[in-house]
Amino acid sequence: MDTLSKARQIKDEVISWRREIHRWPELGCQEVKTCALVMEALKALGVECRVAAGTGVIGLIKGGMPGKTIALRADMDALPIQEESGLPFASQRPGIMHACGHDAHAAMLLGAAKILAGMASKLKGNVKLLFQPSEEHHPGGAKPLIAEGALENPRVDLVVGLHVDPLMPGGHLGLKTGTVMAAADTFELRILGTGGHGAAPHLTVDPVVLAAQVVLALQTIASRRVDPLEPVVVTVGSIHGGEVNNIIPEEVSLKGTVRTLSPLLRQRVQGMLVELVSGIVRGAGGDFDLQYRPGYPPVVNDTQAASLVKAAAAKVLGPEGVVEIHRASMGGEDFAYYAQEVPGCFAFLGVGTPDGEPVPWHNPRFKLDEDALIYGTAVLVQSALDFLGGNRDAEK
Repeated sequence: MDTLSKARQIKDEVISWRREIHRWPELGCQEVKTCALVMEALKALGVECRVAAGTGVIGLIKGGMPGKTIALRADMDALPIQEESGLPFASQRPGIMHACGHDAHAAMLLGAAKILAGMASKLKGNVKLLFQPSEEHHPGGAKPLIAEGALENPRVDLVVGLHVDPLMPGGHLGLKTGTVMAAADTFELRILGTGGHGAAPHLTVDPVVLAAQVVLALQTIASRRVDPLEPVVVTVGSIHGGEVNNIIPEEVSLKGTVRTLSPLLRQRVQGMLVELVSGIVRGAGGDFDLQYRPGYPPVVNDTQAASLVKAAAAKVLGPEGVVEIHRASMGGEDFAYYAQEVPGCFAFLGVGTPDGEPVPWHNPRFKLDEDALIYGTAVLVQSALDFLGGNRDAEK
């Protein structure tokens, strides 16, 4: 029996896991209920497992024959979003929602674990299962999981991760060799002025006006300071200042993110940001405090790892189901830390719903095609079988 047929046999169970996790979402480093669900499921399968990095889980399927070790990774945390999907299994936790598909990631990895555990005696090598907490917020859960031995004992030779893509139709898998996702840095900026009466702005240094100028000026980094063929995003996502309509406040705070693909440009953008802010704010008599924090590095897919997953996906979906991605995403992912340690491949599974306009990630109405989860489960299994080699009997 092929891997897709095996995945179809456990479709209802995979969907059930996904719905239970979706119904009870948990923010990063708070995935207590999700961790318990994963541990219970793995123990029921006879898989060796342990809690790591607080609320993460590391599982190990030991093959019946010696060989290499592949790691399969899924993240588990939700987002601080009030769900508006209207689903019958919608979030039961106010203000928290699985709006990025991490519930599906965990469910697919549990499905892969069930299939692989059932053929463990015929495996030539080992499969590590990495259920990771806290991907959504820096510093993330990947580094703590690595620090607690996620890639050791036995040493992992290759790591694979999947992320659902609601903009891609079900039954398709997209991947790219090389840089596939951006570095994701953050900044917090306090613009310091001199407050006063709203009717006498000439007696103040108005931080609100300066903040407005700064937000617009930051967009010139991409439009006027960087080669237009070099991807860069500078986004201000939060502005706070003042409480009353006729009082000019003392300061305004801004928070934002910077996304780059080039390590050199990543270093340069920080300097550009300081130059622009300093020129505007200090030129007007104000001052500022800037905290710039490097976040996740770019996700870089290894050539051979990407080729392996591409071939595995073609077996499951057919060659027409494999989509070559030509441009990197400006999203960030701490899967990058695994790929810095061992060869890795991060790919995107189409889960677009067939009935209506696709809803993107991090949206309160986010939905996915649950029927597509069997494809992700099967691709994970097939990637493991192909990498370990000598498993032709295990696929029967």
